[in-house]
Amino acid sequence: MPYILHKYYPWRNIAFAIGEGLLIFLVINCINIYWSGVELFLADLAVYSLRSIIVTSMFQLCLYYFDLYDLSIIPNFADSITRILQAFGFGCIALALLYYLFPGIIISTKVFWSGFLIVCLTISLWRYIYFVILERRMFAQPIALVGSGALAASIVSAIEGKKDSGYKIVALVRRDGGAEDAHAVPVYADVRGLNELCSQRKVEKIVLALDERRGRLPMSDLIDYKFMGVEILDGVGFFEELTGTMPVERVTPSWLLFSGGFRVARLTNLYKRMLDVAVAAAGLIFSLPIFLLSALIIKLESPGPIFYCQERVGLHGKPFKVIKFRSMRADAEKDGPVWASTNDSRVTRFGEFIRKVRIDEIPQMINVLRGDMSFVGPRPERPVFVEQLAQVIPFYALRHVVKPGLTGWAQVYYPYGASEEDALRKLEYDLYYIKNLSITMDLFVIFQTVKIVLFRQGAR
Repeated sequence: MPYILHKYYPWRNIAFAIGEGLLIFLVINCINIYWSGVELFLADLAVYSLRSIIVTSMFQLCLYYFDLYDLSIIPNFADSITRILQAFGFGCIALALLYYLFPGIIISTKVFWSGFLIVCLTISLWRYIYFVILERRMFAQPIALVGSGALAASIVSAIEGKKDSGYKIVALVRRDGGAEDAHAVPVYADVRGLNELCSQRKVEKIVLALDERRGRLPMSDLIDYKFMGVEILDGVGFFEELTGTMPVERVTPSWLLFSGGFRVARLTNLYKRMLDVAVAAAGLIFSLPIFLLSALIIKLESPGPIFYCQERVGLHGKPFKVIKFRSMRADAEKDGPVWASTNDSRVTRFGEFIRKVRIDEIPQMINVLRGDMSFVGPRPERPVFVEQLAQVIPFYALRHVVKPGLTGWAQVYYPYGASEEDALRKLEYDLYYIKNLSITMDLFVIFQTVKIVLFRQGAR
């Protein structure tokens, strides 16, 4: 399993998805055996297995696209059942189309519908049990958190808000000490208080989340714990792995200098360029009818050009012209550039629609083919806003060390927003992407983007 997938999705969630797939596969095959008999099933084992794999893959794909593999938030049982039925209902429609195109993979009606009912019941029970495990944080790794500042508070909030993080805080270390805090875990004044927990393996990791470390790290005690088998982790790195973001306000230049990542091999750049060309060319070909129809409607709806070419900042800070379908009135910036906003009065009626379904972004695939942009990367910003943001947001210029993208890590995980605060939060995602850049990550972002475009959710 690719490392980047493990970094953002805990092993327990990967195991959950694999286990669920095996469960669906086994249920379908058990029903095949019930209706066909063991001898006939074994005689055509390969055919039955292929048909079961197709049904399993389709159902799991629908579960994914209905956000049922986002386990960070635990839904109530009734909501979970409803969404499972919706996903499987959509899966049945997709399978019907597939069976129409490829009749040889059809499974019998009685197997399909009895399988549908039993799979729904089995998956609902399976998920109920797993959600109980997540809610009670069973089998989660116990950690001790050292620190009481903003970074420590962010880590606590991230663990508590992400039920599938795979961690539980069993002890806190902070200078003011105390018997226990609001989270019902013991609090110690220094790390020596963790000795008993560490020696008994009730603490498996110690996370150092100190906002200021100079002269405050008890090195000898931490070394002792390390040789007991306890992992000692840097708070910034732990937060990065936990959330898929880099906490820009907590990062120092020395941390950036000595941290891993931020290195893209020449071969990776070559593969990335090949992926860009392939995806952009395919995207333009498949979207050609929508492209032509949109161009016609824009021309008929309001006076002005079909395309909107705007200067943006690209690789190494070099400006380029980004191409989009015009979604605003031709005189939208007669008073100067301003941040785009939700329900912007300058947006035309059709412009509002193409923004919602991301059609306005289709011409940017031309930028990708020209090499101005990559398919995945930080979204390009206008020079006037870059200059403004670079003065108030630390490390903002680092987002220009890679090509800007049509979609990106921030776009699939951060909701739409256009302000300095939103720019800071998006930079945290962008720097995480730049640090961990890989072809696997690009494919994952493209896969997520397809879900967002089809179901009109997530960021822009």
